This record gives sequence, structure tokens and C-alpha cells, in this order.
Amino acid sequence: MTDPYKVLGVSPDATDEQIKTAYRELAKKYHPDNYDQSPLADLASEKMKEINEAYDAIVNERKQQRYGGAAASGYGGADGYRRSSNYSDVRQLIMNGRVADAEQILNGVPTSGRDAEWYFLKGTILYKRGWLEEAYNHFSTACRMDPNNREYQAAMNQASNQRSGVYGGYNTTRRTAGGCTPCDVCNALICTDCCCECMGGDFINCC
Repeated sequence: MTDPYKVLGVSPDATDEQIKTAYRELAKKYHPDNYDQSPLADLASEKMKEINEAYDAIVNERKQQRYGGAAASGYGGADGYRRSSNYSDVRQLIMNGRVADAEQILNGVPTSGRDAEWYFLKGTILYKRGWLEEAYNHFSTACRMDPNNREYQAAMNQASNQRSGVYGGYNTTRRTAGGCTPCDVCNALICTDCCCECMGGDFINCC
């Protein structure tokens, strides 16, 4: 394979963020959707494949350097949680409430490059917006791709409970003039706490 750093146009001394930025810029440029019905579609597809392989090679190489061969998969310990994240910037944006910016970054990742963490984070954004069915589907996909990750499993269980009404679900109680009931407020707080816990925080200390 061609030097992956040359493919991405970065130096071997580049930081992880610089590599990630270079990858995303190239991915946006050569994404197959940009060449639909174009005679360059096949060339763009080949270039996108080369870019994905180069990025994966660099990421795997750096994981091996940091954690050793046994931990190269990116998961650490028996608890099944990630030691590192390919989307640390996305996670930070979500924690800061900038879900639109986080979603824009995620949407720029080609379908072929979307791993379990991508689906988990996309599901988290959907959950925060109240789209429970779509969130559950994304969490389920993340769990299928990485069945041993407890972070993804907890998020899927929470979305499942919310859909089935364990925490109130969709209630038919008469609403106040303001448009919500005390149950709605309670449900919102619980949802917020669960999302915070998925992202490493805690909104309600007693839960």
C-alpha cells in the first residue's frame, strides 16, 4: 500500500487532529455522492477507498503504539468501554450542547467509514432531539457492530425503555396552557440525565 501519510497529504509527525481534519476534507471532496452521474464516479470511488484505507492504517498504527497489540482494537479492560475515541471532537461538541455542529461532522463521514461509535454518537444526537425510534435504531446498530461495549448497550436499553414507556413514554395527560405536564418535565430530566451519563457526565446526582 502507498504511504498512508502521503495519501492524506500529512506528515508522519502530524497530530491526530491534523490527520482527522485532512481525512475529512478529502472525504468530502471525493465522496461518491459528489460524482453521481459523473464519468469520474469510478475514479472518485477508488480514491475514496484509498483514503479510507490510509486513514484506517494510520489510526490502527497509532493505537498499537499507544496501547500495544493486545489493545489495538481500541477497547480496554473487561468493562468493554473505549479507551480512546475516533470522535473525541464530536463527543466534546455534544457535551457542550452543539449537536448541530457534531451532526455536521458525523454526516461528513462516508458510509463505508461509519463504525459502531459513529452510530452511537448519531443515536445520541437523535435521542437528544427526542427522536426515540431513530435513536434506538442507531444504538442497536452500534451494539450489533460492537456487542461487548457497555456504553452502547446502556444507551440502547435507555432508548428502549423510553420507547416502551418505562419512564412515562408518551402520556395522554391533559396538558397545561404552557404545553407540558409535570410528567413531561420529569421525563425530560430523566432523559437528560441518561444522555449525560452516556457521555461521561451526570445531570442528576442521585440517579
